[in-house]
Amino acid sequence: GPASSTGEDYGELQLHGGRAVVEGALAALHRLPGLRPAEPGEFARRSFANGKLDLSQAEALADLVDAQTEAQRRQALRVAGGALRRKVEGWRAALIEALALVEAELDFSDEADVGAFSPARLGALLSPLAEDMRAALRLAPASERMRDGFVVMILGRPNVGKSTLINALTRRDLAIVSPIPGTTRDMIEAHLDVGGLPVTLIDTAGLREAADAIERIGVDRTLARVETADLALWLSDSAEAPPAHDVETIRVATKTDLAPAPQGAIGVCALSGEGLETLAAAIDARARARLGDGASSLIVRERHRRALEQAVESIDIVLAGGEALELQAEELRRASAALGRIVGAVDVEEILDAVFSRFCIGK
Repeated sequence: GPASSTGEDYGELQLHGGRAVVEGALAALHRLPGLRPAEPGEFARRSFANGKLDLSQAEALADLVDAQTEAQRRQALRVAGGALRRKVEGWRAALIEALALVEAELDFSDEADVGAFSPARLGALLSPLAEDMRAALRLAPASERMRDGFVVMILGRPNVGKSTLINALTRRDLAIVSPIPGTTRDMIEAHLDVGGLPVTLIDTAGLREAADAIERIGVDRTLARVETADLALWLSDSAEAPPAHDVETIRVATKTDLAPAPQGAIGVCALSGEGLETLAAAIDARARARLGDGASSLIVRERHRRALEQAVESIDIVLAGGEALELQAEELRRASAALGRIVGAVDVEEILDAVFSRFCIGK
């Protein structure tokens, strides 16, 4: 009933025994008329439709299921618990109060019960609101990266030990290790928990003039993907400098059992494990610097960020002045609607409620 997690009547069967018992129960249920298996995400969707969850909470439940590290789990739990919804509700309440002032001035300025309108009064409401939103936006990139993972690209010429390194760091045979140049042609991803932070390692095709069209595609994908990474590891068994790009790069000297690492590079020998802890610590330090307070931020998706940016843009137009009150009211409505999209709720009736509840109009 209304007290359930979906707001609907449902029952739960807790079965004891092996798989045969479960399969027998499912077979019996399938024979009941009108009964069908739930679609993926259907229970969460029904909870949203019946007001038990807002859209951000439903998204956070999916993030909680997918969480691979403690930081991701904490982040998802905060949003699933309604922290983002409460924040958005506070922002929208302030916006509605500001919009009520403007609407009252437009429609009821001749009423004695309506307080005097002034741009200063409106600005006093909107300026701290806009700054609070900007503070949330400043943390958004770190929180989005916390959700998606800190991306580390492993770059280098063919046969410098890229595949051997990712296998050593993950302690799994993810990539084929071969003396034949060009063995790795597509990117191989590995997800690690580094001190509670999510890190994605990507093994890439060796950077060289490709011998065939398929290898060329792999090299092109590597060059395109590195521009969106957070960190690059440039592997070399010599003093060769890394290629020019805008991503922070750590120089890694491989095969230090054969030759010492040049100055400025972290020396590793993946076969013996020498230098791996030093390299892992360097990755950890940069991940923590980049992710920062990402676990405490509430704007965890690009969709949330874009909606919040639109709301701030509309508020800034109002604060800049120079627009007619009708246009200012429209910008405030746009800001409120943008915030409503974060949680999946937009209700213009809230504005009328605020006007008639705060002012003695129509008595």
